[in-house]
Amino acid sequence: MHQLSRSPAQRCLSHMGPKNLTRVSEFLLMGLSDDLELQPLLFGLFLSMYLVTVLGNLLIILTISSDSHLHTPMYFFLSNLSVADIGFTSTTIPKMMVDIHTHSRVISYVGCLTQMSFFTLFGCLDSLLLNVMAYDRFVAICRPLHYLVIMNPCLCGLLVLVSFFISLLYSHLHSLIVSQLTFFMDVEIPHFFCDPSQLFNLACFEIPISNILMYFIAAIFGGVPLTGILFSYYKIVSSILRVPSAGGKYKAFSTCGSHLSVVCLFYGTGLGVYLSSAVSHSPRKDSVASVIYTVVTPMLNPFIYSLRNRDIKTAMQRLLRRTV
Repeated sequence: MHQLSRSPAQRCLSHMGPKNLTRVSEFLLMGLSDDLELQPLLFGLFLSMYLVTVLGNLLIILTISSDSHLHTPMYFFLSNLSVADIGFTSTTIPKMMVDIHTHSRVISYVGCLTQMSFFTLFGCLDSLLLNVMAYDRFVAICRPLHYLVIMNPCLCGLLVLVSFFISLLYSHLHSLIVSQLTFFMDVEIPHFFCDPSQLFNLACFEIPISNILMYFIAAIFGGVPLTGILFSYYKIVSSILRVPSAGGKYKAFSTCGSHLSVVCLFYGTGLGVYLSSAVSHSPRKDSVASVIYTVVTPMLNPFIYSLRNRDIKTAMQRLLRRTV
């Protein structure tokens, strides 16, 4: 643990002996706690949250696919968001539970890069799909007469495919950058998964470059899609304010309530953790805080959409009646 208190340059200099010039072949994931008595509790807690996340999002997908009333652009994007949420959570939590169960914290270099690649892929896909959903709400509210013409099935499918390939490109570029970094032996990651920001901190270069890379990643990962979302909602609010009746304003805004809640939860927690990690001196606290956006947010998304959306609740009731 004493290695974590030293700078990357000091760690590298200390490993420059003839025996330690071999590049790292594995990392040690330090997890959320070293307390052995807490491990069964953490295992049960994360297993429960993971099952709720996967089953909740699968229920959303099944409900949308089985009900013809929900075969609209908004719910098409929502089902794809549920797929991304399942993938986002599945990149980190199963590995963490295996580590707790086997009392092993080792992850190979290739395994770490693979986990990081899928983490950035699904995280970026989440961000872009939220942007696409904001555009869908913008067209529905600001161009209602042309909504079905603009948001046709071909465009909806194209938007999802473009989002996926942009995420794939981003993930690939991210992996290329990290693969060029130099890590030496006995590298401990103070996290429960291979967080990109932690890998930058542990690489053998000076701290300022690490911070620049982290801020650049935060800007690409959150800034560009968030700008699109803010612009869409600026247009939506401007359009809603021109509606004369209070009932009309409420009805128009109610269609955006669930999406806006998810956006605030996703970006608020994700960007908060990443930006604070650049100046924080407590990596363990950062790893605990990151549980919110890696586990809690995907778990809450199905509840937000099912509890705040009358169409989803009605469709779920019909699905349950047919099942029973």
